[in-house]
Amino acid sequence: MSMFVGHGASVRVEACGKTFADGTRALERATLDIARAETLVLLGPSGCGKTTMLRIIAGLEAPDTGGRVLFDGIDMTSVPIERRNVGMVFQSYALFPNMSVADNIGYGLKIRGVGRTERAGRVAELVALTNIGGLESRRVDQLSGGQRQRVALARAVAIRPGILLLDEPLTALDAALRDRLRGELNRLLRALGITTIYVTHDQSEAMELGDRIVVMQRGTIAQIGTPRDIYFTPKNRFVAEFIGAANIIESPVVDNHLMLPGGRLAIVGDANSAVAVAMIRPETIRIVEAGSGSLTGTIDSVSFIGDRQRIVVAGASDKPLTVDAPNTIRARSGDRIGLSISPDAVRLLPPGN
Repeated sequence: MSMFVGHGASVRVEACGKTFADGTRALERATLDIARAETLVLLGPSGCGKTTMLRIIAGLEAPDTGGRVLFDGIDMTSVPIERRNVGMVFQSYALFPNMSVADNIGYGLKIRGVGRTERAGRVAELVALTNIGGLESRRVDQLSGGQRQRVALARAVAIRPGILLLDEPLTALDAALRDRLRGELNRLLRALGITTIYVTHDQSEAMELGDRIVVMQRGTIAQIGTPRDIYFTPKNRFVAEFIGAANIIESPVVDNHLMLPGGRLAIVGDANSAVAVAMIRPETIRIVEAGSGSLTGTIDSVSFIGDRQRIVVAGASDKPLTVDAPNTIRARSGDRIGLSISPDAVRLLPPGN
C-alpha cells in the first residue's frame, strides 16, 4: 500500500529512572516493553513523568545509572538522538516558518542526502496520506493550526523512523478540530505501522489511539493495559477517577454485599476487609421503579447531555451517585427511584489512592 508501511522497531525501557541535578525525582525506575507497530500512550496529569519517559526514549535525556533503552534488542542508551532513527512531533510543532510545506516535510531527507527525485516522491505520498494536498508551496506561517499539525507529522515520518514520538501534539488545537484530527491520526498510525509512543493528559485521546495505555502517577507506572482494561478494571482509585467518570463508594461489607443507606448491593468475590472501596461506572447503573432495584434513592439533579442524561441520585449511597441514563426516560428532581446494578459492574479497589 505504501512505501512507508511497517518500519516499526520494538522498544524496551529497562529500569529507567530520572533524577535531575537539583535532586528532583521526575521518574522512578520503570521497565516497559513496546511491541513493533504498537501505539502506546503515556497518560497522566502534569508532572507525572510521562514526558521525561518520552525524552529518555528519544535520547534527549539520559536515564539514571543502571537504566537502559533498547531498540530491537540493541542498546541505544548512549546513542545520540540524531542516530536513533526516531521521528518527533511536539506540541509546538517546531516547523521552519520561512520554508514551504514541501521543504519542511523533505527537510530530514535532504540532510540525510536523499536525492531530489526520491525526496519529491516521498513528500508527495505523505502530502496525500496527511490530507494536505494543494498546500505544498505554501509557507508554514500561512497555515492553520490543524494544517501545521499535519505538516509536522508528515515531516516526522518522512525519514521512515523506526519509532514515532508524539508529545501532546493536539493540545494547542480547539476541541472540534482536536476530535477530527484524533480520528485522522489514528487512521494514519494504523496505515503506517510505525511503533508510536504518544504522550497526553487527555483520556479521550488515550482511549482512541492506544493499543495499550500506561497510566502514570507521581513518577511511577500506576497501570498498563488496553483501554478496556484500564476503564473497567482499574488497579487503584487514582486510575479509576482519572479515566472517565467514576462513582467511588466506601461501605461496610456483610455476606458479599455492600451495606448502603439505600439498600444492599451484591459484589463478586470477597472483600479483603470489613470496609470496601468500590467503583461503579455511571453508564452501568439502570434506573428502575422505586423499590425494585438493588438500591433506592431520590433524584437530586438531571442534566441533558444530548445522547444521554446525567442524573445525580442522593440517599442511595454514602455520597450522591452519578448515573448516565438514556435520554428517553422521564426523570425529575425529587423523584424516588430504584437503581439496578449488576454485581459484575462493581469493581473493588484497594484502600487508599
